[in-house]
Amino acid sequence: MENLSQKTVLVTGSTSGIGLGIARAFAQAGAKVMLNGFGDDALIKQLCAELAMRPNQVRHHGANVAEANEVRRLVADTEQEFGALDILVNNAGIQFVAPVEEFPEQDWSAIQNVVLNSSFHAIKAAVPGMKRRGWGRILNLASAHGLVASPFKSAYVAAKHGQVGLTKAVALETAEHGITCNAICPGYVRTALVEKQIENQAKVHGLPREKVIRDIILAVQPTKRFIEVEEIAAVALFLCSESARSITGTAISIDGGWTAR
Repeated sequence: MENLSQKTVLVTGSTSGIGLGIARAFAQAGAKVMLNGFGDDALIKQLCAELAMRPNQVRHHGANVAEANEVRRLVADTEQEFGALDILVNNAGIQFVAPVEEFPEQDWSAIQNVVLNSSFHAIKAAVPGMKRRGWGRILNLASAHGLVASPFKSAYVAAKHGQVGLTKAVALETAEHGITCNAICPGYVRTALVEKQIENQAKVHGLPREKVIRDIILAVQPTKRFIEVEEIAAVALFLCSESARSITGTAISIDGGWTAR
């Protein structure tokens, strides 16, 4: 495992799910970690203590990334708290599903703000410090939906495609400054949220759990198994290593063959 004890990482949307898994992996690699996201104060305090391998290694910031000013403050406070921001992981996301002609405009805007706009504002705020230090890693947690589309997810697909485009542009702009920018594009990942979807689909369709997983949830995923959070975290760690210093501007699929079709 890469030793990241001299690095600081900010992971947006990291109090649960994929973001938490990534934050845990970086903490285990020795990095100083700024968590971000919503949740009960006592539980978040417990989470910081659980992840930390040394005192004050893991902190939490409650910024609402849907707000540009709060994203800027999140980056500034991370730099002030830890002295630098070396690795930025734009992971925060929300979802809403509806036909395009019925898609509520407020939900369209909310998804763009949380997914795409927050990535832009965080990158804009973080890049100057990375350039000064001559080193930086930016990871945008996109999705298979950053590469292909599904019906009824117009806002999410648009935002994730936007993240992939943003990744490429930033990679080109920062290529001579020791900074890389890449997108990670997972398929369906085993998280608590997905587990709830499985339960709900099983009730609605009157189907066994395993049939729901194989024939509904994972219908587009050829391996017919969920991606595990640890798999995504491992790729994130690799992209922040010196071995990956020439990998930039890419969208890396972790999707069980979904986008190979």
